[in-house]
Amino acid sequence: MAASGYSDLREKLKSMTPHRDDHKNKYETSNGSGKTRKRKYRESDDDDYEHSDDSAELREQEACRVRSSILQKSIFTPEECARIEEKIDEVVAHGEAGLYRQHTVDRAPLRNKYFFGEGYTYGAQLEKRGPGQERLYRKGEVDEIPSWVHELVINPLVSQGVIPEDFVNSAVINDYQPGGCIVSHVDPLHIFARPIVSVSFFSDSALCFGCRFQFKPIRVSEPVFILPVRRGSVTVLSGYAADEITHCIRPQDIKERRAVIILRKTRPDAPRLDSDSPLQSSPAERPTFLKAKRSHRKADPDAAHRPRVLEMDKEENRHPSLSHHRRHSISSENYRRHGQEHDKHRESSGRKVKMRRH
Repeated sequence: MAASGYSDLREKLKSMTPHRDDHKNKYETSNGSGKTRKRKYRESDDDDYEHSDDSAELREQEACRVRSSILQKSIFTPEECARIEEKIDEVVAHGEAGLYRQHTVDRAPLRNKYFFGEGYTYGAQLEKRGPGQERLYRKGEVDEIPSWVHELVINPLVSQGVIPEDFVNSAVINDYQPGGCIVSHVDPLHIFARPIVSVSFFSDSALCFGCRFQFKPIRVSEPVFILPVRRGSVTVLSGYAADEITHCIRPQDIKERRAVIILRKTRPDAPRLDSDSPLQSSPAERPTFLKAKRSHRKADPDAAHRPRVLEMDKEENRHPSLSHHRRHSISSENYRRHGQEHDKHRESSGRKVKMRRH
């Protein structure tokens, strides 16, 4: 080592890979105490991120705008929450027994929706997807708002001055199992007036603003603002928080069963499905009453980190014989196509190729 000018092997290795120090310095900054920390955002080769401080400042400004347009109150006592939660369990039992109208219950992995008063099409139910395409269901296709929602939830909010009397004509109960979520969205502006009022039950959670979702596996970007929501708390969204930024519930924020009752008022001019308007599945193909599908076993908290169940998977499970025939026909077609291509290849090639076994 001495003959090569290095007294320590580490010095020689360092001289052979000088780019390692450059790479380290590129992604780490000093915090003034001699220690280093990783940058929040990765740098690109053509951008030195001189605007990272400006970006953080803009995010903070946006967070302030979100915070200033949210009202939160703790109105319901633990005893009142327990009584309401018993009523929510009754709603779930009625849904499993198939006692509600056609579009009252909407099921998704780890989350069930129960529409009362007014319901609307969204997501995969839309013939044309995208904001502004949502439509209210035809009158009578969802059940009326239960009397206990008026008595135990709406009336206390009216007496506390949170909402005016006769404001609510749409109540939705979202029932989440551990790991459940709802993706980033803005409540349709052409369907619902403001404010948007929600009351939380069963457990504490969080409402996040400004997230981006990615799937397979599910991942969520860092929120602009995180709003803790406690059991029995009332959250009122208006202005910027309701209209100018998306909100969501992340899988990691549902650690126990949680339910939320969303109270809204539909706009008088909100578009509604006509009798001729097609849905993704026609009413003639759907039963008048929903069948019980949900199991009583406790959901797996780790389910949030696994790929979601796709509609095509659920369809195959409903019709296994059909899906088997479909897979067989597709495989046969692929086999014939492969054989035709192989014959063409043999005709065009003047020499034989010896195939190797693996």
